[in-house]
Amino acid sequence: MLNIDSLQNGIVIDHIKAGASMAIYDLLKLGKLDCCVAIIKNARSAKYGKKDIIKIDGELEIDLDMLGFLDPNITVGIIRDGKLVEKRHFTLPERIVNVLKCRNPRCITTVEPGLDQIFFLSDRESHTYRCLYCEARAE
Repeated sequence: MLNIDSLQNGIVIDHIKAGASMAIYDLLKLGKLDCCVAIIKNARSAKYGKKDIIKIDGELEIDLDMLGFLDPNITVGIIRDGKLVEKRHFTLPERIVNVLKCRNPRCITTVEPGLDQIFFLSDRESHTYRCLYCEARAE
């Protein structure tokens, strides 16, 4: 079995759907960080069978709220002095910025490329998001 050292200070993103860790790595822009990032793919999980895990070594400020949009089963553990001090669970965020792109060719975001792509949660049960500007449904 593979052994990854424990963290003294950092973040552990756990219960990621197997194979989805690289999408999260890209979305959170973890490649631009100047710290150690470990990605564990297809780890054994009693609950899910297989899962991915991302360990980020060091204190940093990243927007984790969008993880609820990607997968509501994801948990984030905050580690300080080698101990788990906080465990976060996520729900669907009310608003997401620059995660989705509006596909409506008449939307202002296609004419103004520097404009943020903002979507709001229009239906929690069906996980439906709509563009803030034109209300087109996210696909």
